[in-house]
Amino acid sequence: MNEADFIWMNGEIVRWEDARVHVLTHALHYGSGVFEGIRAYETERGTAVFRHHDHLQRLHRSAELYYMELPYTLEKLREATHELIRRNKLRSCYIRPIAFRGYGEMGLFPLNTPVEMSIAVWAWGAYLGEEGQRHGIRAKVASWRRMSSDSFIPQAKACGQYLNSILAKVESAKAGYDEAILLDDHGNVSEGSGENVFVVRDGTISTPPMTASILEGITSASVKQIAADLGFEVVDRDIARGELYHADEVFLTGTAAEVVPVREIDDHMLGEPGELTQAIQKRFFEAIQGKRDEYLEWLDIVDLEQGSRPLDEPLKGSQEQVGTA
Repeated sequence: MNEADFIWMNGEIVRWEDARVHVLTHALHYGSGVFEGIRAYETERGTAVFRHHDHLQRLHRSAELYYMELPYTLEKLREATHELIRRNKLRSCYIRPIAFRGYGEMGLFPLNTPVEMSIAVWAWGAYLGEEGQRHGIRAKVASWRRMSSDSFIPQAKACGQYLNSILAKVESAKAGYDEAILLDDHGNVSEGSGENVFVVRDGTISTPPMTASILEGITSASVKQIAADLGFEVVDRDIARGELYHADEVFLTGTAAEVVPVREIDDHMLGEPGELTQAIQKRFFEAIQGKRDEYLEWLDIVDLEQGSRPLDEPLKGSQEQVGTA
């Protein structure tokens, strides 16, 4: 991966090579952490974090669902992210904030174990490849089902839950595909290994509902708004596996993947990206690049010229508890 120079850990900015945790960190053994994936883009107005507040709010909600109290306010996390981007001199980057149970007590009762936090930023291009963004990817319906809400909390972006996605991703890669699509426990379409799924048929866009064990995507919500603005109808409903093969168009959305067309599923050819997918993709990239005034509220501009703190100076007020920020 593309390493940066600095990482933010527990209120302090440290050098990349000095970002370390104890081998008995609770999250390392039990997956007891929550995280976000965020992107910042270079725009005409400067470096802009896309839907920063929405991502931090989801991080907060994920933590609450797993009985974790974040040790920093959302505003402090925002400030730390801005400072980290400045320190690393990045015009565009991927941002990974994570809250996790640290070193303390072992065992499956975690509430006496401290919550630690870290934020990393690095340069990361198209997750599924620039060629895939232009011409579409090949996807496979995984044999692994998406985790059920009877066993986990799909609406939380929790570390341990991603073993489910890893199994599907590895299976699809070993079979020669770019991405996996998982079904829910009822056999309906759920989501990709790290993306939401959209299916186009006869001019209507359909996407699986929350009851299909999906993570409520922030890029997905953005695409729904863009689609509505373009005059397209978007429906949340159960989608049968066979509908993927007979769709006019299929595309995936996510922070890492952005908006990526699917040209083939299980060796059923869908073809090159369709007009509707291309229209949404084009408008989305205009939005993240700050070229559409109606979506400027989605952009959190980073002042790259602001003076940076000395390396050994922690962020002031870093231990404030989460409030309504």
